[in-house]
Amino acid sequence: MEQSEKQLQELIQKLALLKTEIQKVIVGQDSILEEMLIALLAGGHCLLEGVPGLAKTLMVRTMSQALHLKFRRIQFTPDLMPTDIVGTEILEEDHSSGKRFFKFNKGPIFSNIVLADEINRTPPKTQSALLEAMQEFEVTYGGQTYPLDRPFFILATQNPIEQSGTYPLPEAQLDRFLLYIKIGYPTAAEETAILSNTTGSKKATVNPVVNGEEIVALQQMVRQVHIADELVQWVAELIRATRPDTTTIDYVKEWVRWGAGPRAGQALILTAKARALFKGRYAVTMEDLQAMAHPVLRHRLLMNFKAEAERISSDDVASHLLQAIPRPKNALS
Repeated sequence: MEQSEKQLQELIQKLALLKTEIQKVIVGQDSILEEMLIALLAGGHCLLEGVPGLAKTLMVRTMSQALHLKFRRIQFTPDLMPTDIVGTEILEEDHSSGKRFFKFNKGPIFSNIVLADEINRTPPKTQSALLEAMQEFEVTYGGQTYPLDRPFFILATQNPIEQSGTYPLPEAQLDRFLLYIKIGYPTAAEETAILSNTTGSKKATVNPVVNGEEIVALQQMVRQVHIADELVQWVAELIRATRPDTTTIDYVKEWVRWGAGPRAGQALILTAKARALFKGRYAVTMEDLQAMAHPVLRHRLLMNFKAEAERISSDDVASHLLQAIPRPKNALS
């Protein structure tokens, strides 16, 4: 047990080093980096949304360098085909016997970290090629199933302002993303630092500090983090309160068309456990749950027409619910 405790402490210390290495290149965006790493620890995937030029691609690439994992970038375009993602069979010939056979040539999805850049620029048929990989961590082609390497982490990006020629992700696919992270503009001080760091000749060197085996070990440890029964009950009440047909909260009935499903509760608990471990704790607190509520619920609440007209967002609903649902009396703060 002592050896396990020692190993855990060493891995947690490496998480702090991991964030430090990424910040050699990425200025600011502390909360964004933290949420991305939390999603990785929880074994899920991220959808990143932000206007062009906010270093979404650079952030993901830098993370892969610090993690010492296989990284592939897929640029989603209107003419991208599912086989461009998962791979295809090619006809080969055995030179010794002269016999021909089909061999599966693996696509870029067979990596540890996959950047799905501008995922909403490709048609639904191609978008759906990611579904099995995201949920089952495997790919089926020609009746054969091919397991994906672990860890497997998809980070998809989309641009919120250019909607012409785009294909919005359907709710079923949005729900497969553990977190929906919105990236905002940097502060004035951060922007000055970005300009200084990126216009000179000196480039930062990112050193790998965590390998794939260690990430898998951390993902297993996340599920062992303790969460009190009263906090699990609070999560269940929060998720049920998002549904207009079961909630008692008028705010939800007025603005929400469809609420979150059970997967949202699972995501909230898992990411809260991952956040606790990231902070060096072995038990979930109320702070962990509240910190992860917005990126978990953001894409799982379908707002009605009235809400869209009044510019009431799913984040507004989540904020209201966090205030409205009573906190457990004996919960850790």
